Formats: sequence, structure tokens, C-alpha cells
Amino acid sequence: MSSVLFDHPGPKARARYRVIAAVSVVLAIALLAWMGSRFAEKGNFAAAKWQPFTKAEVWVNYILPGLGNTLKAAAISMVLAGIFGVVFGLGRLSQVAAVRWVSTGVVELFRAVPVLVMMLTTYTLGVFTLKLGAQAPLVAVVTGLTLYNGAVVAELIRSGVGSLPKGQREAGLAIGLSHNQTLRLVELPQAITAMLPALVGQMVVVLKDTAIGFVAATYFEMLRASDQIGSAYGNPVPAYLVIAVIYILVNYGVTSLAAYLERRSREKGRATIAVGAAGPGHVPPVDAAPVSAVRHEVDDEYLREHYRHADEGPTTPTQTGRE
Repeated sequence: MSSVLFDHPGPKARARYRVIAAVSVVLAIALLAWMGSRFAEKGNFAAAKWQPFTKAEVWVNYILPGLGNTLKAAAISMVLAGIFGVVFGLGRLSQVAAVRWVSTGVVELFRAVPVLVMMLTTYTLGVFTLKLGAQAPLVAVVTGLTLYNGAVVAELIRSGVGSLPKGQREAGLAIGLSHNQTLRLVELPQAITAMLPALVGQMVVVLKDTAIGFVAATYFEMLRASDQIGSAYGNPVPAYLVIAVIYILVNYGVTSLAAYLERRSREKGRATIAVGAAGPGHVPPVDAAPVSAVRHEVDDEYLREHYRHADEGPTTPTQTGRE
């Protein structure tokens, strides 16, 4: 079996892929072993380097505050980016030309500007112009993440609505909904469900990009916490490794939660389409015997009628007139 873009590999290709995979695994193991040996030579695996992480003061003074600030900035940015994305995503689909042009300009502008530049600009304005004081780093991080990721979400929503079948819009218009009502009530929920994996990926990007705040706005998050742990206890490599593991676990948790929500939303969709109270994803068996019997009866009757007319012969206009 093959498709336009992909041909299933034959025996030789599969054998070649297995060889490539085996060589890649061996090279990866060799690289990890070399890195581990280099770390061991520098004493990074010594027990004294890892002992600080068994003390409560490291977690209370550094890791937990950094994790809390990371999650706070990411949560605020996700909510604001979602609102920004929905507003300007719908604006790009508006029938009013002025609204569409302004929305397109805003989205393209913030997609093009690096997050670091937006954070630096906001931080400078917050410190020297707005006099935000201690809140300036958080405001800078949230503003940069909101503007950039909100623009990406707006583009995802626009492309998600554009990928829907035209029949969805036509059905909404056919029952008397306006263009805006059809877009808001019919197309937008389906687009968000369809684009949920990409939206989840963007949430993970928001969570990771909070680390830019350490460079741009001196924001105390997990990367800055690891830097201070390394400076205070002389173990920068173990500190970075521990923070990397925490990042991986948090991102995995976010991805798993989003996958669960996506699965639940799809199950609800199937339950609604199916037969009401049967339960999510459950379709009761249907006895097709009566339907088949009726079909056979109808087919037999049609054939008898057809051959009866064929035996009688066509009716000419003259015969019809005499009758």
C-alpha cells in the first residue's frame, strides 16, 4: 500500500532503517558516556556536589521560589495570550476590512519581534518610565510572553478555522446565524479542538521561555535559582541538571493534562453524535436483519415489475392514443 507522499519500505529499506537506528543508538550511548566521563573528571558526580539538594534550605530558598515564579509567570501569560489570540484571530477573520488589516498588522508585528527584545523594552519602560519597582521583572516577562505567544495563538486559530469544511459555515448561515455568530458559535469551538495539540505545544513554549526573563529582566525563576545555587555551593553542573529534570517533569505534566483534556473533549463529541445516554464512546449493536429483509423484498418487487414491463414491450404513442 502506498500514498502520494509516502511509499511503505520494502525488506531492504526496513533492514537499512534498522541498521541506521542501531548505529544512532550506539553513537548516542557513546556520546553520553564521553560526557559522563568528562563530568566525572571534573568531580561533578562527587557526593559533596549533590549533598546540598538534600538540605531543606536549598529547596525553600531557591528551587521552590523559582518554580513558583516560573509557574506564576507562565500561567498569567497563558491566560492573557489565549485572550489575545482569540481576539486577534477572530479579527483576522472579520468581514470588516479595517478590523482585518489592523489585526493582521498586530499579529505579524509581534510574531516577528523576538521575545527577548519585547522583555527588555518592557522592563526598561517599567523601571525608568512607569516606576513599577519590584513588579517590573514580572510585568516584563508576562508582557513579552503574552504578545509573542498571543500572536502565535491568533495564527493557529485562523488556520484552524480555515481548515474546517465549508459546510460548517454554510450550515450555520442556513439556520439563520450571522457571519460573526457562525464564526463564534460553530467554527471557533471546532477549530480550538482541532488545534489543541499545537496549542499545548505553545503552552510548553511559554513555560520554557520564562527562562529568558533571567537574562532580560533579572526575574527570579528556575534558571536564576540554579545559577545562584551553583554560585553559593560551587556545583553549577548538578544545579543545572536538577533544574533541567524539574523542567522536564513540569512540561510532561502540562502535556499529559492537555492530552487528557483533548481525549475528554473528543469523547464528549462522539457521545453527542451517538445515541444520547448510552455513555461516552458507546454505540449499541443494531439488528440489521429486518432492514436486509425489507431490502430483498423491495429488490424482488422491483425486478418483477421491471421484467413485466419488458415482456409487454414499449408502449407506442399510437397505442397510447387509442387507449
